[in-house]
Amino acid sequence: MSDQSDNPSLWGGRFSEATDSFVQRFTASVSFDQRMAEQDIRGSLAHARMLTDAGILSAEEYQAIEDGLAIVQAEITSGDFPWSIEREDVHMNIEARLTALIGDAGKKLHTGRSRNDQVATDIRLYLRDAIDAISKELTRLQKGLVSLAETHAATVMPGFTHLQGAQPVTFGHHMLAWNEMLERDYSRFGDCRDRMNQCPLGAAALAGTTFPIDREQTASALGFTQPTRNSLDSVSDRDFAIEFTAASALILTHLSRMSEELVLWTSAQFQFVELPDRFCTGSSIMPQKKNPDVPELVRGKTGRVNGHLVALLTLMKSQPLAYNKDNQEDKEPLFDCIDTVLDCLRAFADMVPHIVPRKERLRDAAKAGFATATDLADYLVRKGLPFRDAHEVVGKAVAEGVRLERDLSDMPLATLQSFSALIESDVFEVLTVEGSVAARDHLGGTAPNQVTAAARHAGKRLESR
Repeated sequence: MSDQSDNPSLWGGRFSEATDSFVQRFTASVSFDQRMAEQDIRGSLAHARMLTDAGILSAEEYQAIEDGLAIVQAEITSGDFPWSIEREDVHMNIEARLTALIGDAGKKLHTGRSRNDQVATDIRLYLRDAIDAISKELTRLQKGLVSLAETHAATVMPGFTHLQGAQPVTFGHHMLAWNEMLERDYSRFGDCRDRMNQCPLGAAALAGTTFPIDREQTASALGFTQPTRNSLDSVSDRDFAIEFTAASALILTHLSRMSEELVLWTSAQFQFVELPDRFCTGSSIMPQKKNPDVPELVRGKTGRVNGHLVALLTLMKSQPLAYNKDNQEDKEPLFDCIDTVLDCLRAFADMVPHIVPRKERLRDAAKAGFATATDLADYLVRKGLPFRDAHEVVGKAVAEGVRLERDLSDMPLATLQSFSALIESDVFEVLTVEGSVAARDHLGGTAPNQVTAAARHAGKRLESR
């Protein structure tokens, strides 16, 4: 077996002195990039298979590499792998251990590739797996929302603009609005996955390699749609990481908006919904408190992910082609972004199906603030009054309601008729909150039958993923 202890860096031939111990720690990335070990091994196996088929490695050498990497994988899985900061990163740690296990065949594995195209491939493989995991959690959350929407398709609640009561909607309609945000997020992550699903292996350091490699073979073996087209761009591109982080910032923004509403809705001032105790905490001093910690923390983590997006954009903004050591700084923000998105989605997917709307409180709140005023205006328009005139009539009626502290639906017919002779006894059918939501009976509207149909359609779409 070969022992490389005299050259732990694997690249020391050019240097006349050892790397300073502080610089060694400062430049090493193994403490965080070791999480890509499984992807690194997958890439190495595909590369070795291609080198064998190209006649660069013998069948015996390939078998030794395959067997050796199986041992390495087992050691990593069991926690017995000897990670070393002297080896700098996950790639050199694995290669050094493989060489220690199988000798010279391990030294040949790096033929025709560089750490530059190796890490670019590993990151894409890792991020592709992460997007798949995120998409599953996202779908689970969406299913919870859609189920809640169908159950509460007719549960009336206030709709807001400017955080002021505007018009009645249904709780189910509101849940489907949340789902629409997440549907766009699912699509964005899918687009990101499709765009990055090209294989950089074969680009080597920056210019390609002189060996007769088959890039299509390695790309296909690793599940990529095709090899990347330009070796310079292949090793220096981090657009896919930025795009993923941008999509992550958007989904956290959406979860933050939902969180803000849940925080408001669970307050004593709103009392719109109840969250299960297991998603809340109490106060160390105030025994009555039930704090919505999960939504609050998700809301807070949005700034963290937004910061990662700015960090990656700043990292790349001044880099000349091709690879630069700066790019080592892409991994920690990216990895934390993945972890944060997955954790937030899991928390919401676990919590959302157990949200309990307080129906009577929601209905009472929906009546507040003259929420059916627009319905009265529409009623007058259907009677032949121009909308602008109808708007003025209803405005005067609302002013009278403010003076009397009475909702439009509670006013005597005679009082309403004092504002317009077009108003008849059938007006009260449109002044109830139930009548208001039922009247919005069109695609995308809040009528209960439309909400039920939309929820079922969304459910079928989710089941087909």
